[in-house]
Amino acid sequence: MKFNISDFKRRKILESASGIAISSSVFIALFVLWEIASRTGLVDPMFSSAPSKVILTGWELVGDGTLLKHTLASGKVFLIGFSMAVLLGVPIGVALGWLRWANRAFSPLVSAFYTMPRIALMPLFIIWFGLGMGSKVALVLLSAIFPLIVNMQVAMQNIDQDYRRVGVAYGATQWQLFWTIALPSSVPFLLTGLRLAMGRGLLGVVAAEVFGGAEGLGYLIQYAGATFQIDIVFVGVVVIAAFGIIIDRGLSYLSRRVDSWKITEA
Repeated sequence: MKFNISDFKRRKILESASGIAISSSVFIALFVLWEIASRTGLVDPMFSSAPSKVILTGWELVGDGTLLKHTLASGKVFLIGFSMAVLLGVPIGVALGWLRWANRAFSPLVSAFYTMPRIALMPLFIIWFGLGMGSKVALVLLSAIFPLIVNMQVAMQNIDQDYRRVGVAYGATQWQLFWTIALPSSVPFLLTGLRLAMGRGLLGVVAAEVFGGAEGLGYLIQYAGATFQIDIVFVGVVVIAAFGIIIDRGLSYLSRRVDSWKITEA
C-alpha cells in the first residue's frame, strides 16, 4: 500500500485543530469556574481575584506603560541569558557526547551542576555582578544551559550505528561522520533541549527579579504580592505563561516539521 503524503498532512492538520479546540475549551471552562467562584464568594477576594478583574487591571497596566516596561526588562534578560546558553550549551554538549575523554573528564561536573538548585547561587551572583543585569543574566544562563548540554550529549551518544557503519564502510573520516550523520540526527534532541531550556530560563528570570531586582515581571509579581495587589500578581503570571506558551508552540511546530521531513524522506 502506497503512503499518501496529502492524506498524512490532512490528518495532521485535523489533529492540530482538534488539539487547539480541546485546550481552548479547557482554558475557557477554568476561567468560567474561576469567575463563578469569585462572584459567589467561594474564594476570599483578598487572596484571589476574578478573570474579569485581572483583564481590567491588565488593560490599565498596558495603558499607563507599566506592563510594557516590566515585560521589556524581563524579555531583555531572558533573550541575553537564553542566547548565551544556546551558544555555549550546544557545543559543550556536542563535545561531551562526541569526545570520550571530555565525557569522562567533565560529565561528573555537569551532573553536579545540573542537579544543583541554581537559585542558591544568586547571592554569589549578586556579590560578583551586582544587582544589575549581570546577576540576572548569569542565573538565566546557568538555569538554561544544562538541559541543552545533557540533550546534545545524549544525541551524540545515540547515533544510529547502522549509519555509522555504512559511513565507515565507504571510507568516511570521523569529521565527515560528525557533519553528515551525527549533527543531522541530533536535531530532535536539540529542539527538546531548547524547550526544556526555555522553561528553565523563564524560571531563572522570575527568580532573579524576585530575589534582587527593581524592574521586570518577577519584581512586579513580588511587589504586588507583598502589597496584596492580587490582580497585578495574576497579570504578571499570565504574561509570563503566555510568553512561555508562544515560544514552546513555536519550537513544537519546528519539531513537527522535522518529523514530517523524516517521513517524507522515508
